[in-house]
Amino acid sequence: MSKVKHYDDRLLALQTALVKAQAWSIEKGLKVVVVFEGRDAAGKDGAIKRLTEYASARKTKVVSLPKPTEREDTEWWFQRYVAQLPCASEWVLFNRSWYNRAGVERVMGFSTPQEQEQFLEDAPGFEAMLINAGIVLIKLWLDISKAEQAERLEARRNDPLKQLKISALDAEAQSRWDAYTAARDEMLLRTSTKTSPWICVATDSKKAARLAILGHVLERLDAPGAARIETPDPDVLFTFEKAALKDGRLHR
Repeated sequence: MSKVKHYDDRLLALQTALVKAQAWSIEKGLKVVVVFEGRDAAGKDGAIKRLTEYASARKTKVVSLPKPTEREDTEWWFQRYVAQLPCASEWVLFNRSWYNRAGVERVMGFSTPQEQEQFLEDAPGFEAMLINAGIVLIKLWLDISKAEQAERLEARRNDPLKQLKISALDAEAQSRWDAYTAARDEMLLRTSTKTSPWICVATDSKKAARLAILGHVLERLDAPGAARIETPDPDVLFTFEKAALKDGRLHR
């Protein structure tokens, strides 16, 4: 069997199982939130596309909020994200989330050190409130190597179909690599908790990452009748632990 066919077969099996899992979650009135975070070009869009390809259009929402308005800048930081949270039977996928304050805002100086510190203190409590309110919260950190990121950003610039993905911040992704690494490390250390852990995904292989993500969401939902297919590869997807910052599982 070719690698392409193997991937296509596994992807279809996972998507089929996810359709069953979502039907069950709608019936049960579950509220599901999946947070996608990661460096630029780590594959968030592609993973979300595969996760939602056959999902219910009425019960699934992808949220990618723009830069805060002048008014939103004066709100409680979590306020505009709370407005996007699911009702019963809905799935909401955040393509970047409240964690902007721990990532791009910190690296680019879009917020103050005091605001960033307050966020890191508040995020675990905020997420505990969501979970206590019955929300199934899945947090995914998509990790990519510096060389692979550079290659993808260059390909993005040269592909006429990817022009809408180009951002003014793309150039900063490489030049501020170390600053983003430091921000990631502190974010993971301070906001990965027992009840709301970060799930890290190695994305240099896009296809392996997508399969692992779909498999993990399926495993977390644990819907009866929706076969898990197989456990995600631990070299591709793992629960964050401090050792991952030094043993090579997370790129530096």
